[in-house]
Amino acid sequence: MIRFFSFMLPAAALCLFVLTACGHTGKQVIGDPQNPYPLQSPPQIGQIVHLPTGAIVSAAQMFALAGDARIVYFGETHDNPASHRLELQLLQALAELHPGCQALGMEMFSRAQQPVLDRWVAGALSEKAFLRESRWFENWAMDFAYYRDLLYFARQRRIPVIALNADKSLVGAVRGKTPDQLSAEEWARLPKLDLDDPYQRALVAAIFSDHSHKGVHLDGFVRVQTLWDETMAESAVRYLESPSGKGMHLLVIAGGNHVNYGFGIPRRVFRRLPVSYLLIGGREIHIPPDKQDRLMNVTLPEFPMVPYDFLAYLAYEDLPAGHGLVIKNVGPGSNAEKAGLQQGDLLLALDGEALTDPFDLVYAVMQKQPGSRGTLQVSRQGKPLTIDVLFQETGEGHP
Repeated sequence: MIRFFSFMLPAAALCLFVLTACGHTGKQVIGDPQNPYPLQSPPQIGQIVHLPTGAIVSAAQMFALAGDARIVYFGETHDNPASHRLELQLLQALAELHPGCQALGMEMFSRAQQPVLDRWVAGALSEKAFLRESRWFENWAMDFAYYRDLLYFARQRRIPVIALNADKSLVGAVRGKTPDQLSAEEWARLPKLDLDDPYQRALVAAIFSDHSHKGVHLDGFVRVQTLWDETMAESAVRYLESPSGKGMHLLVIAGGNHVNYGFGIPRRVFRRLPVSYLLIGGREIHIPPDKQDRLMNVTLPEFPMVPYDFLAYLAYEDLPAGHGLVIKNVGPGSNAEKAGLQQGDLLLALDGEALTDPFDLVYAVMQKQPGSRGTLQVSRQGKPLTIDVLFQETGEGHP
């Protein structure tokens, strides 16, 4: 027996030495941490994959699993109707699983807009009044048609809609000032900011390389991204910890880069309120030629985690016809030409009033006097624009 143990002990010591040595020299990475179980064939539009396991699931299976989480994060593509259709289906499924206990948090609204959202859900506002009072086209500048069905469903089912984002005035201050330059009032409005997440800084730096900087430095860009994520996280937690949020489940709708990989909003929520959560997002695998210019020209870092728990493969679609007013022609020397409007532009709103019918535009223009100005919200090849128009006398005697 003595010889038996004297033989085994050196062997155990050797194993320990080998394992320790491997720890010092670094670990071998097997496979792709972002896609550990790649599909065996090219993905198809409509497929949903559970990235941690590589299993293909149905939408119903994904929705059922999402129902087990206190918070579900959906990373949307803002201008893809297919992405919005999936998030609506997700909200509908969660509302059935949690009747009377489901809420919707949205990046698209700042905290100051919460009273308007409450009135919308209560049925106290028409769509036009809601767009005007929420200043939709000034604050978000996307075609409301992308979000109409989602917000109408929330209204129909009396699902609380929670404004998550920071107010524009605070975003502007954080973008242009270093922390020591902020006023006491601005500091009081700030959430607790974690500016040291290496993954988020790497992501923001990659995105920054594809943006026109307009005098903003990378540090300012990082501060703004962090402010958005921390404010949305704080808003979500405030709601869930409030009396009205007790026992509620929350679906958070935000752009993909606020959700994917989990270090944007989700990690910051969990730091404040450790509850179960799930990440869902989409990836466009069919992109028509006329939408190629919407893709960012960036090389993202290789992060050591999957981007989502569930990834849906989508087509990059257009909004169906019947929203906004399409410019068929721009007259030479007209106010439209001077303002920079182009044939094919989609007019969405003038001075915050939605343009859904030619009469809306004719009536709004008739209220203008020579020398007055107006603000047009425009979609050009899917990209939102804000255009200032100076109304001057024309040959017909009216601006």
